[in-house]
Amino acid sequence: MYVKGFKTFNHDMTNRYGVKFEIGKLYISSGFVRFKYNGFHLCNNFEDTLRYFDAFNEQVNICSVLGYGDIDVYNDEYYGYYDMYAVQKLYIDSILSRDSILKMAKELPNYRLQRFVSLYKLTEEEIDFLKPYTDDVGNAIEYYQHQKINVYEGSDNSGKNNS
Repeated sequence: MYVKGFKTFNHDMTNRYGVKFEIGKLYISSGFVRFKYNGFHLCNNFEDTLRYFDAFNEQVNICSVLGYGDIDVYNDEYYGYYDMYAVQKLYIDSILSRDSILKMAKELPNYRLQRFVSLYKLTEEEIDFLKPYTDDVGNAIEYYQHQKINVYEGSDNSGKNNS
């Protein structure tokens, strides 16, 4: 069994712990595979990998990967992250180009596109490329990309009627 997914690295292809990875190589973890504890981590959704990196302020590489061997699935239902994995064997297939990332983002459902624009710094041209998008995505772009903190002011998300 294998799982195809994505993994993000720093610009120099190191992970969060400073371990260097290379494209086209297979890595094998020893010991019991368990998400958050042991094994190589990857996500089914490319934008979910950005949860672990500051792609707003730092250059990152989002890679296409394959996971093999022992596999542990993790779902963080509280925060809405699903299909995250720890795997015993990880093959780094390729680095996704920025154009590929944007083309994939354009095809995302709105809730995933909102997550993407909240975690990945975009240029104005890239924001225009993602159009048309819903008001929810537009608000997320204004808030996260343009730093307009008052975008959500006046909206009542508490379920109370303020009239």
